[in-house]
Amino acid sequence: MPFQVRLFSEFPGARLPEETGRTYAENALGKARAAAGLTGTLALGDDSGLEVDALAGAPGLNTARFGGPGLGDRERRELLLERLRGLEPARRTARFRCVIALVGPTLGEQVVEGVVEGIIAEAARGSGGFGYDPVFFYPPLGRTFAELSDEEKARVSHRGRALAAARPLLTGVI
Repeated sequence: MPFQVRLFSEFPGARLPEETGRTYAENALGKARAAAGLTGTLALGDDSGLEVDALAGAPGLNTARFGGPGLGDRERRELLLERLRGLEPARRTARFRCVIALVGPTLGEQVVEGVVEGIIAEAARGSGGFGYDPVFFYPPLGRTFAELSDEEKARVSHRGRALAAARPLLTGVI
């Protein structure tokens, strides 16, 4: 797409709002509104999370804060695995969800979503990706997200799917 993409942090005075929304869409819109307000141009904001069915959808909106402050990715994965210990694969179903908000002078406010279904593995596998990727097993490819190449992951991930859903909206802005 013929856009110059810049990080919000590149702009003087950039401050992302806290993620206080009750939904991914509220958080994504807050980020996109802040960026559009500061830059005066089209802005994209996103929020995403891991939803585990056996944990009633947790960690969900709290994915990045699962287990409390001070935990790193590895500790969060270990906590997740501990909470699911002993559950058979059929009860370890989960999904990654990404919501992208687009805010701009000619576009207004638009929200799209991408979701990918998977299973939480019994142990971490792979060295790619970040966060929960080593424990998110994607059945159609028979590997965890951390075992996929960047290209494979971009094609099937929740973020890739959300960006694909945003593409028609962006095409209308050109």
